[in-house]
Amino acid sequence: MVRIIKAAMGYAAIPAGFPILVSERMAIIEPAFAWLMELATIPGRSHAAETVRTYGEHLHDWFDSLEQSGFHWRGVSEAEIAAWRNRMLSQPSPHTKRPYARSTVNDRVRTVCRFYAWAQGRGWIESLPFHFVDVRVGPGRRQSFLAHVDGRPGVMAANILTVAEHERLPRPLRADQLRRVFAHLEMPYRLMAEWALATGLRRKELCGLAVFQVPETAHLDDEDHPLIGVPLTITKGDKPRTIYPPIRLVDRTQRYIDEVRTPQVRALRRQRADYRSPSALFLNLQGNAVSKTRLTAVFAEAFRAAGVMGTLHYLRHTFAMTMLVRLQRQALTTPDLNPLKIVQVLLGHSSIQSTAIYLRCVELNARELADSIDYLYGELIPDDR
Repeated sequence: MVRIIKAAMGYAAIPAGFPILVSERMAIIEPAFAWLMELATIPGRSHAAETVRTYGEHLHDWFDSLEQSGFHWRGVSEAEIAAWRNRMLSQPSPHTKRPYARSTVNDRVRTVCRFYAWAQGRGWIESLPFHFVDVRVGPGRRQSFLAHVDGRPGVMAANILTVAEHERLPRPLRADQLRRVFAHLEMPYRLMAEWALATGLRRKELCGLAVFQVPETAHLDDEDHPLIGVPLTITKGDKPRTIYPPIRLVDRTQRYIDEVRTPQVRALRRQRADYRSPSALFLNLQGNAVSKTRLTAVFAEAFRAAGVMGTLHYLRHTFAMTMLVRLQRQALTTPDLNPLKIVQVLLGHSSIQSTAIYLRCVELNARELADSIDYLYGELIPDDR
């Protein structure tokens, strides 16, 4: 059985937490190690640690399947990759016990194909064990990874091993849905939800917010400064960007620090002489930084209790669409304004194609967005909450 071993801290050449694939005999699988190391460390091509870990998990499943079937990775053909793909389509995940989404299956297949494309480029193999076919796409469709644009209009070369996906457009949460979800969140998770809704922060970014990043607002007038810039350093891909929470939200956060977080830290110091408070803004009951796993679980339970289908990420979707609507309205009187580009920057998207999907979502959800716009700036969240 192939295993993943995470690199420990203290090795200068290998990032901490780096996924190392080893065979049943505990021998490092060299090609997988070399590819992942290149992704993680080569200047100008380095990927976020979470992305490298995801690729490592994809390769783990592939190499484990090869080992159990008695195949060498160099000797596989399209048929073996297709059989692996079909197994994922027909059997539930051994971890979640739920069927794989087609998008998940495609992500795994593309990772494996990308690995083989790299291996061919490095001389590990002579030819690729997969090929491309021409497909005709509409002008609004996003081009998937390992799909290459053809010179002919509307034609794309697509990986033959990927399966058709039904496009799932993000949808915003209505104001009544937001109220119900918020009603099932206790502090600090309710405040974290407000930040996600008002700024579009991801899980990693919410958990990475530090106390020192919350600006002082006592000297500011809310009419002159309705939004406050907050620079981020912990982001997806570690690319710095600035978010703009409403001043009322920053005020509520300052109250959380003064009335909840600080007394909690003092009480824990009295109870435990060795306790040292983390720099993280949001703390759990044990006085530790709220983890991504815990955050996901809390919001899953809140959505379930509220009877609303969704996850924490739906707050980011709602922010993106409501912000886009507001900017589109503003662009009617300010022609130089580019609403889509601004939303791209606010969300931290590397490609504007990732942001463009919200254009169609806005058209389909105009009625729901009308009420949700108020929530974006905290107008439906009383100051005393």
